[in-house]
Order: sequence, then C-alpha cells, then structure tokens
Amino acid sequence: MITKSRKTKETDITISLFLSGTGVSKIDTGVGFLDHMLESFSKHSLIDLDIVCKGDTYIDDHHSVEDVGIVLGSLLAQSIYPVNGMERFGSANIVMDEACVSCDLDLSNRPYLVYEVDLSGKVGAFDTELVEEFFKAFVLNAKISAHIIALRGKNKHHIIEAAFKSLAVAIRRATQKNDRVGIPSTKDVL
Repeated sequence: MITKSRKTKETDITISLFLSGTGVSKIDTGVGFLDHMLESFSKHSLIDLDIVCKGDTYIDDHHSVEDVGIVLGSLLAQSIYPVNGMERFGSANIVMDEACVSCDLDLSNRPYLVYEVDLSGKVGAFDTELVEEFFKAFVLNAKISAHIIALRGKNKHHIIEAAFKSLAVAIRRATQKNDRVGIPSTKDVL
C-alpha cells in the first residue's frame, strides 16, 4: 500500500492504493456520485483504495473531482512504472443495461486521452461534465494512453458507470503479471 497526500487552498486529499489488491475500498470524497464511481472502479480493477477528500464543495464539486483524479493517477503511475512483467495493454467493453462503453489503454508512460462520451446535464446533483475532468486528470498523472468511448446508451448514470468500470477492467488487464513479456517495449523502457 502506497499513500500520497495533496493539500491546496481548494482540497485536502489523502489516498492509499494497493495495486495487487482485491478491490476493497473506503472512499469519502464529499461527492456522493464520485464515491460510487470510485467504489466501482476499485471493485472491478481489484485495486484497494482508501480515499479521503475535504474539498470546497460549497462552491461546486469541480476541484474535488479533478484533484482526486490527480492524486489517484499519480499513485497508479508510482505503482506501475517502470513497467516490467506486465501485459501493458488492456481493453474492456462494459455493458450496463442499454449502455456500453469501451476503454482501450496502454501503460505507455505517455499520457493521452481520447474521450468520446457525449453527456450534458446532471446525474442527481453531479455535473456530468466533471467526468471528463476526472479522466483527464487521472490519465495525465497516471501517464497512460486511454481511449474511452461510449458506444451506446441513454441513461447518464449507466453511461458514466460503464466508463469507470471499463477503465477499471482495462487497467486490471494491462497490469496483469506476465513474466514472459519482461519490459513490453521495443525501446526496452517504459
């Protein structure tokens, strides 16, 4: 288990992460919908997470959502780089009722996000535009390349949850141990 804290004028965050866990989590970000998504992420990635965020949610949820993505992504990077004895590439299509979201990723040490999930409005009190902000912060700080694409769906909750689950399963597959691959790059470094 590794731990990182980050304190700004807008948020005070501490996250502990265990990459080779069983998917248990204790999450309190002050943003209920984000907690639900991160619990699902933990469960399906099999990454153990302990997350506490005290943020300026009296303004809105933006800073908490983005900053949790920053810290969580940087912990993932700390856990996987340099990549050695891992599959490196991961992919998942996750279905939730009428929704299906795809995530393809590369533990590339080169951050890049393709996000094709057309959402607007709210799920409960949660602004759906914050989902992209979370994924941007996470991918940039995890130093992964990820393509998250909504293939179909109408229910915003289902689409967002399928996006988090597809990322989780793709990470689980990409970080799968495989001693035969060694350093999975022709450059001999990741």
